[in-house]
Amino acid sequence: MKTAGSFQPFRHLKKMLQNQDIGVEELPAQRIALTDEDQRGGDRDQRLFEKAMADVTPLKKRGQIPPETSTRRPVIPSAADYDGSLAALRELVRTGRGYRVADTPEYIEGTGYQVPAGIARQLHRGTFSIQAHIDLHGMTVAMARETVDHFLRDAVRRGYGAVLIVHGRGLSSPAEPVLKTKVVQWLTRGPWRKWTMAYASARLCDGGAGATYVLLRTRPQTKRRRP
Repeated sequence: MKTAGSFQPFRHLKKMLQNQDIGVEELPAQRIALTDEDQRGGDRDQRLFEKAMADVTPLKKRGQIPPETSTRRPVIPSAADYDGSLAALRELVRTGRGYRVADTPEYIEGTGYQVPAGIARQLHRGTFSIQAHIDLHGMTVAMARETVDHFLRDAVRRGYGAVLIVHGRGLSSPAEPVLKTKVVQWLTRGPWRKWTMAYASARLCDGGAGATYVLLRTRPQTKRRRP
């Protein structure tokens, strides 16, 4: 019974042979005689094969693909690995535990003039106590700039060391996050560059990538000319 779409490559072979479209050379059957010695032993089939192949010329080895000397077995995670990963994923979704802001593309950090790079990472890890914070959500760039200027000016006057600026992650922005980018520019350019010792994205408990820690100097830093 033929079915639609079935693959039948030899269905016309019988008709072609009957019509002699293909010539088939008929060779007489050749019987191979075995001696009494060949009939003995358990390797009779092997001896019969060797006699049948005695006058066969092997083909030249061309275009052959050598077998792989070693095959790598696929790494299949164990049940313990699977259960551990699933448990970690549940914990991440439920409590956020295991999420590291520093491992994401949203993480930012920087240091001022002659400040070791490790200070920014220490700031992110919570080494310095946060003494004041502001929230810029809902503000325009102009309003945010005025608010940040007033906030940092008051922090310097009070002698605060580490402060927090909450600006949001800017996920609704068509390109880069507007306020987050502006805060970095205000800290690294203009008058506040001299007062900024380091800055880094906040920990998850303080806003994560949507907030920035700022470590302030006790006095403004100026570059000294080298002799």
